[in-house]
Amino acid sequence: VSEGWATYEHVNLQGALDRWIQAPGRSTALVGLTDFQHSMFTLADLARSAGSMHGPGIGAVAMARLASGPNGATTACVRCGLYLVSERDARLALLLLEGDPRHGRDQATVEVLCADSDRAAVVLGEIRRLSLQHSVFRGQILSFGSEMFGPRDAPLTFHERPALTREDLILPGDVLQAVEAQVMGIARHRSRLRASGQHLKRGVLLHGPPGTGKTHTLRYLMSRLTDATVVMLSGNALQYIAPAVSIARALQPALVIVEDVDLIAESRGMHPGQHPLLFQLLNEIDGLGEDADVTFLLTTNRADLLEPALAQRPGRVDQAVELPLPDAEGRRQLLALYRGNLALELIDADPIVAKTEGVTASFFKELLRRAALLSAERAGADGDGALAVGDAELRAALDQLLAQRNQLTRVLLGAGRDDNPPHL
Repeated sequence: VSEGWATYEHVNLQGALDRWIQAPGRSTALVGLTDFQHSMFTLADLARSAGSMHGPGIGAVAMARLASGPNGATTACVRCGLYLVSERDARLALLLLEGDPRHGRDQATVEVLCADSDRAAVVLGEIRRLSLQHSVFRGQILSFGSEMFGPRDAPLTFHERPALTREDLILPGDVLQAVEAQVMGIARHRSRLRASGQHLKRGVLLHGPPGTGKTHTLRYLMSRLTDATVVMLSGNALQYIAPAVSIARALQPALVIVEDVDLIAESRGMHPGQHPLLFQLLNEIDGLGEDADVTFLLTTNRADLLEPALAQRPGRVDQAVELPLPDAEGRRQLLALYRGNLALELIDADPIVAKTEGVTASFFKELLRRAALLSAERAGADGDGALAVGDAELRAALDQLLAQRNQLTRVLLGAGRDDNPPHL
């Protein structure tokens, strides 16, 4: 009897198999196999007499170290191995074989050979349960990404959980409260909501101009929901929507983050034809049960391009929240947020606040760095420690960013376009 696991689940399969063979009453010998990369074989083939067997032979156990956590954590995993197990009077053989799409193996597999097929099915069920119970993905922040020359399809990358506080977000109070209530509020009261027959699945769309804090808001939510498994998708990794939702479903509470969703969710009326990734996203959202504690967090810079079926149908996106350009008070707070360890010695911040109307947070981040660089150049090479920035450096840096010759830089940093830029 055999069963398959997704290639990225190999590390969890290995952990489950290790726990299963170490249970009391079992003794195990692990035998390595050679030439498994280029051979198609099963346990039935290995059970034939040596004289008629072509392909794998007995040798050292081939191992690989697979990612199992952030900061480079890895776990040693068997690529191909034959486990010979004794439990009481029974004998079992288990064949573990890695997945390798390059050689036609789309899944990692475990085959069980024993005298009782029902017992073999039970063994595989126990291994499946252990792989889910002790998954190294649980409670982690993961992202899918294509590995150019790697052997495994859709490898997963682990990321450290951000450490952000509410004060790190410069947003209007009602905007942040709306996001917190829909995402964190439901998570906080999940038990009572379930007991009351209310659904937990939700979808939130964050939209607004580039640089207004959509990604920063996502990082804040990830930092607060420490028990949630997070799967992030962006760019080319959007093709892995199905496995991302599968992980979220299995390891809930979970967040599925789809950045720049407009890349796959433009209105079908704009470009007639097939939109398979859009359909996959819609199907995956619809396919989750209402009581699934899974949040879909979607971001876009172009809400006007979104497919109405995604944006308007209840149960897919429950709330759309616009992140606006910072107002005067927000711009004042951004000066304080991005100062870092700078000694900000301003006589009057009002002129800077007034001249930066319509810019984004990323503009302020670069503004303060440029002012710090000007301060460092004026101090020369002899100084050390934190820099001091005054009105003169900040005005000069602002003039640089608003200058006509830096028109593209201004647009990239979210300052908009102006044929007659102001000067202080």
